[in-house]
Amino acid sequence: QVQLVESGGGLVQPGGTLRLSCVASGSIVSLDLMGWARQVPGPGKRRELIAQISKNGRTTYVDSVKGRFTVSRDNDKNTVYLQMNSLKPEDTAVYYCNAGDYRDFANGLDHWGKGTQVTVSS
Repeated sequence: QVQLVESGGGLVQPGGTLRLSCVASGSIVSLDLMGWARQVPGPGKRRELIAQISKNGRTTYVDSVKGRFTVSRDNDKNTVYLQMNSLKPEDTAVYYCNAGDYRDFANGLDHWGKGTQVTVSS
């Protein structure tokens, strides 16, 4: 079992910055992919994967965060980060850490953290 624990959320003004961190622990075989998803509260709102990074540093982003958010990782520390710049009110959401090896993702068994709230408001 892999545990993911996020930290770094909070309240920030529009245009501000936040850095999220997520540490993985437990029965880690390989964290081929690590990343972040977010979910806005409300009916019909789905969790959206917004940034992902492979073990060799290849990154992907959803269009809405490209150029503003940067995902990075420290393989020695089993940690993934999300640097969020130029934050907008529409970035307000619960942010979840996501990780696993390629088999986990193929089988729908990838791991999730419990989430951290990010609120962008003046």
